[in-house]
Amino acid sequence: MTTYNKDELSFDEYDEVINPRPEETDFDRVVEAAINRRDLMRSVVAFGSFAALSSFAPTIARAGADRFAFDQIAANTLDAVTVPEGYKVDVVISWGDPLWSDAPEFDGATRGTGNSQARAFGDNTDGMDVFSHGDKTLLVVNNEYTNRSIIWGNRTDGKAEVDDDVVKGKMAHGITVVELSGDGGAWSFVKDSPYNRRITPDTEMEITGPAAGHDLLKTEADPTGTRSLGTWNNCGNGVTPWGTYLTCEENFNGYFSAADPEHQVSPELARYGISGSDWGYGWARVDERYDVSKHPNEPNRAGYVVEIDPYDPNSTPKKRTALGRFKHENAECVVNNDGRVVVYLGDDERGEFIYRYVSNGVFAPGESTEELLNDGTLSVAKFNDDGTGEWRDLTPETTGMASLAEISVHTRQAGSAVGATTMDRPEWIAANPNAAEIYCSLTNNKNRGIKPNAGGDETPVGGPNPREANNYGQIVRWRPDGADHTAKAFSWDLFVLAGNPTVHSDAYAGSANVNADNMFNSPDGLKFDSNGVLWIQTDGNYSNAEEFAGHGNNQMLAGDPVTGEIRRFMVGPNECEITGLTWSADRRTMFVGIQHPGEKGNSHWPDGGDTVPRSAIIAVTRSDGALVG
Repeated sequence: MTTYNKDELSFDEYDEVINPRPEETDFDRVVEAAINRRDLMRSVVAFGSFAALSSFAPTIARAGADRFAFDQIAANTLDAVTVPEGYKVDVVISWGDPLWSDAPEFDGATRGTGNSQARAFGDNTDGMDVFSHGDKTLLVVNNEYTNRSIIWGNRTDGKAEVDDDVVKGKMAHGITVVELSGDGGAWSFVKDSPYNRRITPDTEMEITGPAAGHDLLKTEADPTGTRSLGTWNNCGNGVTPWGTYLTCEENFNGYFSAADPEHQVSPELARYGISGSDWGYGWARVDERYDVSKHPNEPNRAGYVVEIDPYDPNSTPKKRTALGRFKHENAECVVNNDGRVVVYLGDDERGEFIYRYVSNGVFAPGESTEELLNDGTLSVAKFNDDGTGEWRDLTPETTGMASLAEISVHTRQAGSAVGATTMDRPEWIAANPNAAEIYCSLTNNKNRGIKPNAGGDETPVGGPNPREANNYGQIVRWRPDGADHTAKAFSWDLFVLAGNPTVHSDAYAGSANVNADNMFNSPDGLKFDSNGVLWIQTDGNYSNAEEFAGHGNNQMLAGDPVTGEIRRFMVGPNECEITGLTWSADRRTMFVGIQHPGEKGNSHWPDGGDTVPRSAIIAVTRSDGALVG
């Protein structure tokens, strides 16, 4: 029997270990229908996927002809954050920094306790945004997860020895709200601010929308199905037009387990990766609700978008079930021309789907917004190979499900029922502020054309997923018909295919706007600045060898939606992910998240020496004080 080190596997890799996907049973047919690798680029151009890029010159040195205010930097493997000349980097806040004076400073020897972590900045930052409140600047940050070998690195075997170790890991998850101060030009966080807050897996939540009160959400602790505890594995985020923060629950499944070794979860739970084995966090050891053999409905209460009021530390976060239940990456909000609120959503797992929510009501400043994320239509995307697509509504009539409540809980099954397109791990989605177009990073999919998804849906090669065993990823964009975000139809193309032109000469080299100087893999975070520049953050293979030779550490690049040019702006420290991006109100500071530096033990960023690596938020400014993005 093969054994696996959980600490060396990504979330989705471990999912496949404990919930193996079936092998394709008719692979020859899939291969016959797939695009031949040798002819892939020609075929894609033929049906328009690279219409905007087919004449793009793969050069990055066009003086005076671009929108970027920086010179591209080279890929590297330094244990540092690298930015262009004329920019500087400061660390604003790191994992374990206490938010209140009555909490102890971070201790690298012990890595803290459950109590100290509950009152300190959480671990592994991800999506985030800045909110201005009068003269106050509030930073809201997702703390997605924690590296067990690091947080328990004070233990001999790097595992939880006592219950408080488990609690400490648990309290490192959730969201941090912290006030920032930019006095004197250097950013820092404000201890004891009345706005400081930790939202953890134990914080009370309100369940709203179609699924609220449904039998699938009722538990022994909450027989009403309307109140739950906590949010965790919070990945991407969003901001509503009325100024609240949306945090997105992604890999929620890895925290559930079963004390009964014979327990078999339902097919509905298995579709979401729930099993009798967790990822090693051991939360059921200190909190029985994570034992699915005793509380089988508890996982149905996770996997949602949660709305938070950053200005009120006493407010109750609200789980918005109308936006569906899956492994949410982020939630990109757009106000349509008719005032309806549109939210674009990606389900980050191999072969899962892209969704759109359209409110029934309209947004009017000063009017109640409570029902705008509760009452609307959830749809899923179908991409056709000819560059067209459509949104397929998820209703009882189209899915065969009994109610909107069931669709809101079993959203993946609803997407499968209407024939949605299986995608290469849909991650962040970003809306261009200067045009009616949407971008989504499809980070990678080693199973493309080889295995079906977790629900048994085929993953054929073609359309926006044009490469078999896709280890590099791509960014797809679409334009709604008539510039109407509520329209059923859209057209799509590929903004970029990531790759390595120094290793490959076929489609795996990447698209025309990828070259030896700006190449990358696994696009993940996406965000537009106010000038319409698309910022691309990566979470990929940083081995800098073989297929990924020359890629260096994970990075952040800037893309021009008009010309297709892509230029590298930042390289992170060893073994990190660059994720989370926002700006100060005056746009003179860019805040960026550095997640899991040294996840395999080969970094001491940000403190250097022999210190414990710590995820952190950095502030990037220009030496001349000019705008950044």
